[in-house]
Amino acid sequence: MIGKSHGETVCCAGIDLYGNWLRLYPVSFRVLDDGKKFKRWDRIKFNWRTPTTDDRIESRHVDSQTLEIVGRLPDREKESFLAQKIVTSLDKEREEGRSLALLKPEIKAFNINKKSNDKLAEQQKRIDAFHAQSDFFVPKPAVPSRACPYEFVYRYITDDGEREGTCQDWETEATFFNWSRTYGEAKALSKMQQQFGRNLPQKGLMFAMGTHSRWPDTWLINGLIQIKEPDQSTLI
Repeated sequence: MIGKSHGETVCCAGIDLYGNWLRLYPVSFRVLDDGKKFKRWDRIKFNWRTPTTDDRIESRHVDSQTLEIVGRLPDREKESFLAQKIVTSLDKEREEGRSLALLKPEIKAFNINKKSNDKLAEQQKRIDAFHAQSDFFVPKPAVPSRACPYEFVYRYITDDGEREGTCQDWETEATFFNWSRTYGEAKALSKMQQQFGRNLPQKGLMFAMGTHSRWPDTWLINGLIQIKEPDQSTLI
């Protein structure tokens, strides 16, 4: 996302060696040196300090220049590594002071909604402002030149009841743009519905959930993770 305070930054979630959630921010991910651009299953280390404007227990203010990729989680360990963090209630996580969670939802619907002209114009304004900046250290192709005209919304059920949320995962929008260039917009939307509305939920789709610092009781779908929950016997 393009942040108002830090330019183009992303808020990344991870799990430390002790099984604790961490929120890493600000990370100017798409303008990092190639050797620092970590992927979903990479092991990384970095320097950090306690944020001054965010009191969520998982939050860490990262020195992006110290980021270092030190390994990668083997495929055989991925499911068991994440299985320990799977939850089915967001209210319980909030009551226990947590603001990050890996949710196993019962997905009821996936809807693609066209953004209003006002909302699209506001997002485009922020993108244009970023590209207009004079910064020798930030290449302008780092962000797309066009705001995504659609929102991708899941309706789902947890132990707490039915919820609805817009998918904030930038990879979802990137998929739309890539498929639009390849197939055209109409077919891209059809393929999005098939992939994100049917294929992924049938194969074990989890939501990486997080709250916003200004709205601590509002959970957002920050990422999509496809894993097959392992049998309990494998966790003993």
